[in-house]
Order: sequence, then structure tokens, then C-alpha cells
Amino acid sequence: MTRFNRITDIPGIRVGHAEDARIASGVTALIFERPFACAVDVRGGGPGTRETDLLDPASTVQAVDALFLSGGSAFGLDAGAGVVAALREAGRGFAVGEARVPIVPGAILFDLLNGGDKAWGRFPPYRDLGYAAAIGAAGEAFALGSVGAGFGARTANLKGGLGSASGAVPGLAAQVGALVAVNAFGRVTMGEGPHFWAAPFERDGEFGGLGLPPTVPEDVVSWPSHALPGANTTLAVVATDAALTKAQAKRLAVVAQDGLARAIHPAHTPLDGDVVFAVATGAVPLADPITDLARLGAAAAETLARAVALGVHSATRLPCLDLPAWRELHGRD
Repeated sequence: MTRFNRITDIPGIRVGHAEDARIASGVTALIFERPFACAVDVRGGGPGTRETDLLDPASTVQAVDALFLSGGSAFGLDAGAGVVAALREAGRGFAVGEARVPIVPGAILFDLLNGGDKAWGRFPPYRDLGYAAAIGAAGEAFALGSVGAGFGARTANLKGGLGSASGAVPGLAAQVGALVAVNAFGRVTMGEGPHFWAAPFERDGEFGGLGLPPTVPEDVVSWPSHALPGANTTLAVVATDAALTKAQAKRLAVVAQDGLARAIHPAHTPLDGDVVFAVATGAVPLADPITDLARLGAAAAETLARAVALGVHSATRLPCLDLPAWRELHGRD
């Protein structure tokens, strides 16, 4: 296992959270020490995003300064303005003559019906939350579970949360990391039991060490009965220190989506807005751009699956949300 088992194990990436317990929502910001190549892949049927068109490989801007993930549905898109403000104060941004414009794509999840007080008045608080998350971003271990964008998140049967993991890429000098806000229509566990769908990829007992169940539960693929249709979305970022073009980063995001499918059942539904960003810092050249990219993609998918399980495993119950946390039901660390 790498240093922190977080996406911040990729040098040059800092992560910060900000949340508001009254509204039961929050924001997570990823700040990059310099602009990094970035792409996105959208699989869910109800996404909400900011500045993702410029991530197309054919677009002019080749790198981004930061990313954000936010609760609040469309209101949460304001978090991007807060991250932009923090970066502008730091003199960061894409140069256009004498002007500098921080490039900050992001995505939102739906947590408006989780019991929090959403009567925030004329302007929602997400701009301030985005600013606070950006200012507080650090390149070290950060909290998981009911924090940041995962503060008010839910799944079909358990409290959702913010997860992160990292790992080496077999056969390469590169490493990968993942960060995810799990707010899924489906389950992260096999039926109503304690075993995670991501169990085959677990490292060092990081989410309980239960492995696979001794027998297949009867409800293992039953349709979620307590899910709230339309109130979902899992947002993720995978990162690598490999040198990738925007087109290669796009392929990494596409392959990494398999991590959601391995860790959540069902995933990518019309009721979710599943989004995966891919970021490449460029420190480690690829010897074989095709085979090495395939290795990166496989590792990113497995790391993202682990991050999903860690997000739910680490979550704690919210007083306003009548949904149990994995830890309180199954009593294991």
C-alpha cells in the first residue's frame, strides 16, 4: 500500500473538504500544483457538470488547475466559482493576454432530499464551501466517509460517503489514485449483507477484510427496494503520475468507469449522473503508449472500486438522514 492510500499519493495533488451540517451537504476540491492534463467520461443518465466541454481532446485548453465535486444538485455548481476565486487570489489560471482564468471543471450529486435544511435563501452556500475547500486543500491524508461532497450522500441501503485509494501499476513505474463521492442508486454491498462488491480488489483489510461471502446471498442482485429514484450520482476522479495526452486521459476515464460497475450494483442507470474525471501529472513517460495505457486503465478501475467501498465503509450516520451506516450495522473496522 502506498503512503496514505489516497489520491494525494500522486505528487502535485492536494485535496480539501468543506461541509455544512445544517444543510447536510458539502464540497470536495482537488487543487493541482500546476495545470495537469484532464479528461472526463459521463455514463449516468442524469449528470450535472461544469466546464466539461473544454476537456474534449479537440478543445484549445490542454490542462486544468483544479477539479471540484459537490453536493446540492444544480445549486452545487456554484462551488466552482469559489474554487476559481481561491485560485485567482493565488495568481493561477490560463493566460489570455494579461488576464488569467482558472480552469476548474466539476460535477454535482443530488442530496437535496436527505433531511438537511435547504432553505438557504436567495443564494446557496456552495460558492463559499468551494472556496473553503480550496483554501484548505493539502497534499496529505484526508478524512473519508461523511465529509466534503460525500457528507450528505446515500446509497440504496446505506449511508454513502467520500472514498479514496491509491496503488502501484503492475509492470510500470507509475501509480494511480482515485477519489469518489458515492451517492448511488444501487448498493455497494452484496444485497443487504456486509460484504462489498469490491472485495476481490481489497488490500490489507482496508474495508473490513471480509472477503467474499461463503455462500451467495439470495438477495445479491435483487433490485434496490429503498432507493430514491432520481436522487443519485456517483462522482469520481482517477489520477496518475504517468504522462498522458488529453486523448489518452479520456481513454483512462472510460476504462476507470469499470470500477464503478465492479463496486456498485446497479451502476450507470438513468437515475444516476455517474461521472469520472481522469487526471495525468506527466511525471512518468509511457514506454508503450498502448499496452502501458491498458495497464493504467486496469489499475485505475480496481483502485476506484476500492475507493467506493472505502467511502461507504468510512461513512457515519447523519442525524437528519434515516439511513444506517455500514459500521453501525456490521460493527467492524
